[in-house]
Amino acid sequence: MTDILRNRIVLLYTIFLFIISLSMFNLEDNYSKGLLSLLNIVLIIVPLVSIIFSTIYVYNSAEFIELLVSQPLKRKTIWLSLFTGLASSLSLAFFIGAGIPVILYQANTVGYMMIAMGILLSIIFVAIAMLAVVKTRDKAKGIGVAILLWLYCSLIFDGLVLFLLFQFADYPLEKPMIAVTAFNPVDLGRIMILLQMDVSAMMGYTGAIFKDFFGTCTGVIFSFGIMCLWVIIPVFFSTRQFSRKDL
Repeated sequence: MTDILRNRIVLLYTIFLFIISLSMFNLEDNYSKGLLSLLNIVLIIVPLVSIIFSTIYVYNSAEFIELLVSQPLKRKTIWLSLFTGLASSLSLAFFIGAGIPVILYQANTVGYMMIAMGILLSIIFVAIAMLAVVKTRDKAKGIGVAILLWLYCSLIFDGLVLFLLFQFADYPLEKPMIAVTAFNPVDLGRIMILLQMDVSAMMGYTGAIFKDFFGTCTGVIFSFGIMCLWVIIPVFFSTRQFSRKDL
């Protein structure tokens, strides 16, 4: 964790988030609009930096990891420690860069929800990156897989959902869409933040369906539970793969 926090990329990432966050709030007279503008940064830049940085860092640490494996240490301990260091560092970088300005300008439910989603997305994409790394030995291919996974969550998934909605427009798909959102942590985070901002009225009937479910205590618990699964499942499979992998 100490090594990662001293990394120039992480420091630049923190400074970038801090400058952008302050700019968003100071450009708007209404701080709520600034928070809405910051939403796109949280949902696009944070996952991208988390997954790309984690992928490259693990590949560059291959020799060090091999050295640790040769010591009397459990592989599970090594891998989980690496995940904890990456997730903690990037979460801390996000909190300092974006979380502190949000607390200064919008210390309310919406602001705290955005901070929580930003930290969760950082951890989720670190977990996904480590699964991609352990499945792919080649560095260039691994980075390509990581970028494709980010594209799926940020762009491709939404395109597929819109395609299905247009193809089956005659059928009531609003409720099934609640289940579909579980397959994309970025969309889940977006919905949770937008519903806290009461923008769901602009989303029409679908927004009303989402608000009836995600706006309740059960919906919030469901959302956080699904996002925790997005951390647990990749970490579980990557740890099992690393424990059996021939280095």
